[in-house]
Amino acid sequence: MKFPIDAPYPSRRSPVLARNLVATSHPLATEAGLAMLRKGGNALDAALAAAITLPVVEPTGNGLGSDAFCILWDGKELHGLNASGRSPAAWTPQRFAGQAGMPQRGWESVTVPGAVSAWAELSQRFGKLPFETLFEPAIDYASRGFHVTPIIGELWRRGAELLQAQPGFAPHFMPGGRAPRAGEIFRTPEMAKSLRLIAKTRGEAFYRGELAEKIAAFAREHGAALTQDDLAAHRNDWCGTLGMRFDEASLHEIPPNGQGIAALMALGMLRETDIGRFAPDSAEALHLQIEAMKLAFLDVDTYVSDEAGMREVTAAHLLDQAYLASRAKLIDRDRATEFPVGAPKQGGTVCLATGDADGMMVSYIQSNYAGFGSGVVVPGTGISLQNRGFGFTTEAGHPNEVGPGKRPFHTIIPGFIMGASEPVMAFGLMGGPMQAQGHLQMMLRTQLWGQDPQTAADAPRWRVMQGLDLALESTMNAAAIGQLTELGHKIALEAPDSSFGFGGAQLVQRIEGGYVGGSDFRKDGHAAGF
Repeated sequence: MKFPIDAPYPSRRSPVLARNLVATSHPLATEAGLAMLRKGGNALDAALAAAITLPVVEPTGNGLGSDAFCILWDGKELHGLNASGRSPAAWTPQRFAGQAGMPQRGWESVTVPGAVSAWAELSQRFGKLPFETLFEPAIDYASRGFHVTPIIGELWRRGAELLQAQPGFAPHFMPGGRAPRAGEIFRTPEMAKSLRLIAKTRGEAFYRGELAEKIAAFAREHGAALTQDDLAAHRNDWCGTLGMRFDEASLHEIPPNGQGIAALMALGMLRETDIGRFAPDSAEALHLQIEAMKLAFLDVDTYVSDEAGMREVTAAHLLDQAYLASRAKLIDRDRATEFPVGAPKQGGTVCLATGDADGMMVSYIQSNYAGFGSGVVVPGTGISLQNRGFGFTTEAGHPNEVGPGKRPFHTIIPGFIMGASEPVMAFGLMGGPMQAQGHLQMMLRTQLWGQDPQTAADAPRWRVMQGLDLALESTMNAAAIGQLTELGHKIALEAPDSSFGFGGAQLVQRIEGGYVGGSDFRKDGHAAGF
């Protein structure tokens, strides 16, 4: 791994090196995680305290009504948790018949939230500190308030313009009739009360108690399908991980219903190329990655759903190396190919990574999906609900067709890199379909080209769109942009710190005696340790 003194990319931060390390998308969440480590907690306690704090201080990307996934190295083996919720029992295909697609906002986009169950189950299995202790920072910020940061303030303003008419949104998120501005203090005593209930009951209040009753009652008031029975039926799955080796390291992802398999497929295709011959920011290396990602997304859009519904084409079929080799042969090194890639959907997500001095490492991610999610906020609770139902399709017979008690296709994915038998890096990257693409880019930058996590996070990113359309960060070198244009890519340049389309990365990589971490300037990323 290289630690360059001269900044290779604009807006570069220095990597953080420490025996215990926390990297999140918000400084206050990072501090919450560090506080748990100082109390004698482990990396999982730190991750959960940060995750519990983020719905308070970064509501533009997640909430108490989010879903979550986690990959955790416990010191001996790797574990994967799928805590994404399922659709209401009343969501039959007939309910959405005649619609061009699934609703993106409002109650008809709300599936059962899983994040709270993830907090409780992870803490019970791997945590050291009392569950209620993990809530202390979040409750303090919700009760006493916190200062809104400039990036969150801008995202809040944009979200309020779209969602102010949704049930419960304006009374909670628009005090005084507008979104809070940067530097202003936002307080949410209703959320503080909900957090206390969740902490005291280990999440039972959310699925089978007082909060579940309030969620279901508000759903009934608006003619929505979600019921107390739907909430009570929620369960998580210890699903393990899927892996793809590349040289000396392997990338691990949660199995479907998530899009992590797309990163694995693209990586498997790149194993069949000589990408290692090229520099990380060269047009040749970028073109190979872009074309492999486009091919992977084509298959993911066609075949991936809740794993229980993937009967004809399974994850094993998609990751078969002989199949990936045949797909790699479709990549033309001399021109961009117009594979029929689905149009991406923007998402709102938070991710974090932690590592402790005893060797535990955690990659954790939770999300409302698109910004504030559905826009629905349950009165008196501060519970903003996700819009993961938008991840279904109404196409009859598709593996991801909407149906009752079913998990939708998910964009949020935690990432983890393993060596031969030892953990290498816990990481995540936000931003809807940018996530699988970002995982591929982070994997290659850190493991193939030896960049430290902060340098990899700072590097300019690309994002495949539809057909030949390709988004590039404007900080990418001009020579590469010119060559990619000559290859036939239709390029749109976007500013990395204003478009929010390239996500934000948090990375914690193991080194001798500790960790090196990186965080993303595109959001409020913050890595710290001791």
